[in-house]
Amino acid sequence: MWGVIYVLPWLIGFVLFFFVPLLASLRYSMSTIQANAEGIAIQFTGFANYIQALTVNTSFNRALIESITDVLVNVPLIVIFSLFLAVILNQKFRGRAVARSIFFLPVILASGVIMSLESTSLIEAVNQNSTGGSSFGTLELEGLMLNAGVSEWIVTYLSGAVDRIYQIVSQSGVQILIFLAGIQTISPQLYEASKMEGATGYEAFWKITFPMVSPLIFVNAIYTIIDSFANNAMTKLIRDTGFVKFDFGLSSAMAWVYFVAIAIILVIVSIIFSKRVFYQD
Repeated sequence: MWGVIYVLPWLIGFVLFFFVPLLASLRYSMSTIQANAEGIAIQFTGFANYIQALTVNTSFNRALIESITDVLVNVPLIVIFSLFLAVILNQKFRGRAVARSIFFLPVILASGVIMSLESTSLIEAVNQNSTGGSSFGTLELEGLMLNAGVSEWIVTYLSGAVDRIYQIVSQSGVQILIFLAGIQTISPQLYEASKMEGATGYEAFWKITFPMVSPLIFVNAIYTIIDSFANNAMTKLIRDTGFVKFDFGLSSAMAWVYFVAIAIILVIVSIIFSKRVFYQD
């Protein structure tokens, strides 16, 4: 009963404001829409829009693969970075409150009007500095790791993380707060007992901290996936197709294919994490 009460505000909003447009978009995805003097004419065409999106449109498959690839690369980096920062920010040191505010600041700067005004120029500046502004750039780092015998796949992944450093930091604020709140709920007696038994900080992290925050790793992974899918090349293509080219049928079909792709990824991630999450009784 309390669960139903908790989701009731969202459920009311979904039914009143989202459910009807959802059904309308499904109808549009299987129709051609034309505006004339008498109004809007909707003609059922079946799966023609889906076929056009997947086989004819030159941008859809590329944008979809690019969006999914970015998520597969960024989500592990953001979750690991957030957990690492949360563990550090949970330590007692001078200026801890200021450090927490600094790492949450990108969440404020990356929202609303500020995001639209500053994000593009800032990302370009960071990319220029990371590639051409330093004598010790990504290529030198890749060469050192390859010469050290590191796998080429790992080198490519880590160099991609360096190139995405601004994006990783700017999208980690909420996750850091969630991890930090979870770490602070862990009983200090567990750490005291482990310390008396001779456990090191490294062992305490893997035997106490990591299992106790594993449900939050699951939550942050789901949140990060959804947040990453909310604004990327795929969403821009869908908006442009619908509101620039005014092809609402094709735009709706793209959106539904994108929705199904996101749902499949979320189901796979949920199955993987649900088997490895530790819930304390």
